[in-house]
Amino acid sequence: MLRKALFWTHLAAGLIAESVVLIMSATGVALMYERQILGWLERGPAREKIAAAGERRSIETAAAERKAVAVTIRAASDEPVELTLAKGAQFVDPYTGVELAGGSTGARKTFRAIMAWHRWLGVEGEGRATAKAITGACNLAFLGLVITGAILWWPKQLTWRHIRPIVWFKGGLGAKAREFNWHNTIGFWLAIPLFFVALTAAPISYRWAGDLIYKATGTAPAPPPATAAKGPADWSGLDRALAAARTQVPDWTSLSVRGVSAASAFTVAVDRGEGGQPQKRSTMTVSRDGRIEKWERFEDWNLGRRLRSWSRFTHTGEAFGILGQTIAGLASMGGVFLVYTGVALSLRRFAAWRKRQASRNGDLISFGGGGREKAPAGDALSNGAPVGAKHR
Repeated sequence: MLRKALFWTHLAAGLIAESVVLIMSATGVALMYERQILGWLERGPAREKIAAAGERRSIETAAAERKAVAVTIRAASDEPVELTLAKGAQFVDPYTGVELAGGSTGARKTFRAIMAWHRWLGVEGEGRATAKAITGACNLAFLGLVITGAILWWPKQLTWRHIRPIVWFKGGLGAKAREFNWHNTIGFWLAIPLFFVALTAAPISYRWAGDLIYKATGTAPAPPPATAAKGPADWSGLDRALAAARTQVPDWTSLSVRGVSAASAFTVAVDRGEGGQPQKRSTMTVSRDGRIEKWERFEDWNLGRRLRSWSRFTHTGEAFGILGQTIAGLASMGGVFLVYTGVALSLRRFAAWRKRQASRNGDLISFGGGGREKAPAGDALSNGAPVGAKHR
């Protein structure tokens, strides 16, 4: 009875959430390598024009002249300085200070559109909150599907004979058997990454889910991020602040700073990883004369803040580098196939039910005198099978 209840719950939740889960899964695949693709398309053309010779020019001068609101530098010698302006990103040669032509901004707009579909079904304006609630609820439904699917998958006997048909792809099958095989095999191999992808999406969709992490660990939430400067930023002393950060963390890969008002210290985001690994990030508060006033490393955060940060980047797989992104992307692709095979199997089940209903309605046949008798087994009506037999 429990297994039957789980099955119908699994089926109903899948049919209700199928369309939204399909959209989130398909867009998740498209977003798999967003960071790398944007880096290649946007900074790639600029990198080709950098000679990487001589000393680096003043970054604070370039930022002040162009009225930047944020600055990012990367450790690689052929990487341009990235200035965030009000109108978008601009790339500057770190050795000559010359502005470099970046890549097409069309890619960033495309990824923004894909992200909007992934999180809000492409809805803009006042309807976005409702759309976010729908995607959040369907994500929780999908999390339930992963859990109940694993329970329903569990064979009655843990022998290779019973496990083999549902853990690997098998050729030469009919349409229904193939869809059943794909549904079970994909679900088996991707159950764990799908579970974590769906679980870590909850804090992104719901504030209560994020707060639950802090409550469960008995820790205080992270402080709000520093606000940007009001009016033009004062970049004086930026070179000294960046030099101090580089000296403190010699294995840095990128440094990012948002513009601040005059007399305020700089907050330098230091990254030693590939961009989405929270365990390799830290934040420094550096005065304009290059003195480090505060240094917050990942290991200095409380447990709740560390778990919350891990949660954000486990959803995309970035916390585990390019391999993690690949696994998360493949899990999303698996979600597409799980929706397809689940819907196909449901439609076949419905068709079989309709056929059984029609068979039962025709179970009694009339004879010439108006009397009704049961059709004998094996005649044309039952096609040689017990009437109402379960179709497998």
